[in-house]
Amino acid sequence: MPDRENNAMVGALMLLAGGIIGAGIALMYAPQSGEKTRKELARYTKRVRRRGEEAVEAVEDFSEQVTVMAESVGERAAEILEKGKDMAYGAKKGLLKAIEEGEARLGKERSRLAKLIG
Repeated sequence: MPDRENNAMVGALMLLAGGIIGAGIALMYAPQSGEKTRKELARYTKRVRRRGEEAVEAVEDFSEQVTVMAESVGERAAEILEKGKDMAYGAKKGLLKAIEEGEARLGKERSRLAKLIG
Protein backbone atom coordinates (compact mmCIF):
# COMPACT_ATOMS: atom_id res chain seq x y z
CA MET A 1 0.00 0.00 0.00
CA PRO A 2 2.80 2.49 0.74
CA ASP A 3 4.17 1.94 -2.79
CA ARG A 4 0.84 3.00 -4.28
CA GLU A 5 0.78 6.11 -2.12
CA ASN A 6 4.35 6.97 -3.12
CA ASN A 7 3.58 6.37 -6.80
CA ALA A 8 0.49 8.57 -6.58
CA MET A 9 2.48 11.30 -4.83
CA VAL A 10 5.29 11.13 -7.40
CA GLY A 11 2.75 11.22 -10.25
CA ALA A 12 1.01 14.25 -8.77
CA LEU A 13 4.30 16.06 -8.25
CA MET A 14 5.44 15.23 -11.81
CA LEU A 15 2.16 16.59 -13.18
CA LEU A 16 2.59 19.73 -11.09
CA ALA A 17 6.19 20.16 -12.24
CA GLY A 18 5.14 19.70 -15.87
CA GLY A 19 2.49 22.37 -15.45
CA ILE A 20 4.99 24.77 -13.96
CA ILE A 21 7.50 24.18 -16.72
CA GLY A 22 4.84 24.54 -19.42
CA ALA A 23 3.55 27.74 -17.87
CA GLY A 24 7.07 29.11 -17.64
CA ILE A 25 7.76 28.42 -21.30
CA ALA A 26 4.45 29.96 -22.32
CA LEU A 27 5.19 33.09 -20.30
CA MET A 28 8.64 33.41 -21.87
CA TYR A 29 7.11 33.58 -25.33
CA ALA A 30 4.41 36.04 -24.26
CA PRO A 31 4.48 39.48 -25.88
CA GLN A 32 5.58 41.48 -22.83
CA SER A 33 8.82 42.65 -21.26
CA GLY A 34 11.22 40.15 -19.75
CA GLU A 35 11.18 41.86 -16.36
CA LYS A 36 7.40 41.70 -16.14
CA THR A 37 7.43 38.05 -17.28
CA ARG A 38 10.04 37.13 -14.65
CA LYS A 39 8.01 38.81 -11.90
CA GLU A 40 4.87 36.96 -12.98
CA LEU A 41 6.83 33.72 -13.16
CA ALA A 42 8.15 34.24 -9.63
CA ARG A 43 4.65 34.99 -8.29
CA TYR A 44 3.16 32.03 -10.10
CA THR A 45 5.91 29.72 -8.83
CA LYS A 46 5.35 30.84 -5.22
CA ARG A 47 1.59 30.35 -5.56
CA VAL A 48 2.00 26.87 -7.07
CA ARG A 49 4.56 25.89 -4.42
CA ARG A 50 2.18 27.02 -1.66
CA ARG A 51 -0.68 25.04 -3.17
CA GLY A 52 1.57 22.01 -3.58
CA GLU A 53 2.63 22.20 0.06
CA GLU A 54 -1.01 22.46 1.10
CA ALA A 55 -1.83 19.38 -1.02
CA VAL A 56 1.03 17.42 0.54
CA GLU A 57 -0.16 18.39 4.03
CA ALA A 58 -3.70 17.30 3.16
CA VAL A 59 -2.45 13.93 1.88
CA GLU A 60 -0.33 13.43 5.00
CA ASP A 61 -3.28 14.32 7.27
CA PHE A 62 -5.54 11.92 5.39
CA SER A 63 -2.93 9.17 5.57
CA GLU A 64 -2.55 9.70 9.32
CA GLN A 65 -6.32 9.58 9.82
CA VAL A 66 -6.56 6.34 7.85
CA THR A 67 -3.74 4.84 9.91
CA VAL A 68 -5.44 5.79 13.18
CA MET A 69 -8.75 4.38 11.95
CA ALA A 70 -7.11 1.11 10.85
CA GLU A 71 -5.45 0.74 14.25
CA SER A 72 -8.75 1.41 15.98
CA VAL A 73 -10.54 -1.17 13.83
CA GLY A 74 -7.80 -3.71 14.60
CA GLU A 75 -8.09 -3.10 18.33
CA ARG A 76 -11.89 -3.37 18.20
CA ALA A 77 -11.66 -6.62 16.22
CA ALA A 78 -9.33 -8.06 18.86
CA GLU A 79 -11.80 -7.08 21.60
CA ILE A 80 -14.69 -8.67 19.72
CA LEU A 81 -12.69 -11.85 19.18
CA GLU A 82 -11.86 -12.04 22.87
CA LYS A 83 -15.53 -11.53 23.82
CA GLY A 84 -16.49 -14.23 21.34
CA LYS A 85 -14.05 -16.64 22.98
CA ASP A 86 -15.49 -15.81 26.41
CA MET A 87 -19.05 -16.32 25.14
CA ALA A 88 -18.13 -19.66 23.55
CA TYR A 89 -16.51 -20.80 26.80
CA GLY A 90 -19.61 -19.78 28.75
CA ALA A 91 -21.88 -21.59 26.28
CA LYS A 92 -19.78 -24.76 26.53
CA LYS A 93 -19.87 -24.59 30.31
CA GLY A 94 -23.67 -24.15 30.30
CA LEU A 95 -24.11 -27.03 27.85
CA LEU A 96 -21.99 -29.35 30.01
CA LYS A 97 -24.02 -28.38 33.07
CA ALA A 98 -27.29 -29.10 31.21
CA ILE A 99 -25.97 -32.51 30.08
CA GLU A 100 -24.92 -33.38 33.63
CA GLU A 101 -28.34 -32.36 34.97
CA GLY A 102 -30.00 -34.41 32.24
CA GLU A 103 -27.88 -37.44 33.12
CA ALA A 104 -28.79 -37.05 36.80
CA ARG A 105 -32.52 -36.85 35.99
CA LEU A 106 -32.22 -39.80 33.63
CA GLY A 107 -30.55 -41.81 36.41
CA LYS A 108 -33.37 -40.93 38.85
CA GLU A 109 -36.03 -41.89 36.31
CA ARG A 110 -34.22 -45.15 35.54
CA SER A 111 -34.15 -45.99 39.28
CA ARG A 112 -37.83 -45.12 39.66
CA LEU A 113 -38.81 -47.28 36.66
CA ALA A 114 -36.65 -50.14 37.92
CA LYS A 115 -38.50 -50.03 41.28
CA LEU A 116 -41.89 -50.01 39.46
CA ILE A 117 -41.00 -52.92 37.23
CA GLY A 118 -39.62 -54.85 39.97
